[in-house]
Amino acid sequence: MLTMALEFCLAFSNKETAENAAENYGGRLYEDVNDRDLHIPFAALLCTTNPNLNSLLTASDVGGYLVDRRVMKTRDLLNPLGPQPGVVGVFSLVANASMGHDAADRHWRDGHTPLALSIHLAMSNYAQLSVLHRFSGPAWDGFALCGFESEQDLRTRFFASKEGERIIAEDVAKFADTKLSPRRVVAKETIFDI
Repeated sequence: MLTMALEFCLAFSNKETAENAAENYGGRLYEDVNDRDLHIPFAALLCTTNPNLNSLLTASDVGGYLVDRRVMKTRDLLNPLGPQPGVVGVFSLVANASMGHDAADRHWRDGHTPLALSIHLAMSNYAQLSVLHRFSGPAWDGFALCGFESEQDLRTRFFASKEGERIIAEDVAKFADTKLSPRRVVAKETIFDI
């Protein structure tokens, strides 16, 4: 049985603002690798255990969430602080309305995880951020963090086969609203001291 690992996750439209918040509050910062003016659904996501919620919510302009971080596949080697190797595909999840949040979350955790681990063979690490409470922002139910050792691997080796791609797509459609769930953000991860 997994134990709960509670964090606040804040979404930002501006990477510089997110970096300042990460320096002030610590945590894991996932920043869009692309340099562009418009970042959809967000430019950066900061996940922290810092208890200063009011300041965190004030700093964030896209959304604020209380999440349970479930690590489904750990990375073999991590830098204790600073930029991490590789990239992370950050997928914001809206639950399938026919299941509702709780049932969709259970399927994501218990049904989808084994499939994902068997089909995303190049994935070096995988975590699920299950939203327990939304303070502000879009009504997202979770964030999937799919880590790969390179952006090339994320873009070209996400699926081990075409059959695996079909199986994952069918399973995701069971628990997620694929039309309302935003596109993924390809992000670099940096760990800041708290």
